[in-house]
Amino acid sequence: MDQRLNTENLKNAMEKAGFSQTALAEKLGVSREIVSKWASGTKFPRPDKLLRLALTLELRPDDLVIREHDPAEPIVAFRKRGAPKTTSAHIARARDMGRMLSLLVPYLPYDLLVQPATLKEPSTKYDYIQQVAAKIRSEIGVGPGDELNVSHLVKKFNDLQAVLIPVMWGRKDKHENALHIYLPDSMTTWVYLNLDTETHDFIFWMAHELAHAYAPNLRDSKGEDFADALAGALVFPETLAKNAYHDVCASRSIKSRLARLREYAECYSISLISVYHEINKYAGHHGSQKIDLGDAIFKANTNFNKKHYTVSETLFNDETPDAALFIQTVSEVFDTPFFDALKACLMERGKSAGFVQSILDTPLLDAKGIHAELT
Repeated sequence: MDQRLNTENLKNAMEKAGFSQTALAEKLGVSREIVSKWASGTKFPRPDKLLRLALTLELRPDDLVIREHDPAEPIVAFRKRGAPKTTSAHIARARDMGRMLSLLVPYLPYDLLVQPATLKEPSTKYDYIQQVAAKIRSEIGVGPGDELNVSHLVKKFNDLQAVLIPVMWGRKDKHENALHIYLPDSMTTWVYLNLDTETHDFIFWMAHELAHAYAPNLRDSKGEDFADALAGALVFPETLAKNAYHDVCASRSIKSRLARLREYAECYSISLISVYHEINKYAGHHGSQKIDLGDAIFKANTNFNKKHYTVSETLFNDETPDAALFIQTVSEVFDTPFFDALKACLMERGKSAGFVQSILDTPLLDAKGIHAELT
């Protein structure tokens, strides 16, 4: 991120305080030429001088700084469990990973001269979201009432030249569910998918990341709201939501309503929460009364997940795979060129296991295993 002095605020504050450039220079113990360069925007103060300048003019340091984003800076989005705060450290770490991913771009099997298709004007309006979801499902051969699965989504990721990076980051309440990185220079999308997540959440999270790939310029809360909305419509579109809503309404007790939600969740390999949200979106859009299950829905969803394996447990029969098995399995299941590109980069550039550790955010021991397998 670049920064420059806010010369307008500086001049206004000097005028308000009655400082000429000469008087301000004497007050700060610098030359008049330095103050002149600050005022013209040709020189930026050192941190200690910036602080003294702000104190002298009775401003906050941030009032004197204009921060500008580097257009080539990686754009990141987190998909996380619970509600942990995304800190500047999380973002900085993800951007560092993005800068390292840029080294892999030349080794991707994609046409990097053609920009992948994106949505013109992404919106969270219900009818628009349903229309986009129906179009995507149709393109991958999934009918309005059919289950969306991993292979369907993988096909779409490949169509959008988005690189899937399966990882095993554990089941922790932090930022270990998924990470989306878009590199503006190469217009490439990289999606880290944590396999140590509940099976019935995984399809939704993949759909969420696919939504980001369709709208790479939507950031922060707008990007997350759009991705959540499109993901919900992809995994449980309006046709299904309509049927489920009437089925659940026909059940009178909370217990029986939860049972109906579980049936739909099992059938379509998604969480009870996803079904619950989509039927209430349907109800709200059509002016019908929403279904309120209070805290019971969250408790039921937790119990539901406990009865099922994580994705990694399913893929590797509840065992910890070695590097060879891990790379082979995830490369086939997710049809990803990531490890081929990583191998080519390691071989040609002579990168160490530390590079693998950093780019995968994995323990060094695991990184050494992957490095040894690829080189």
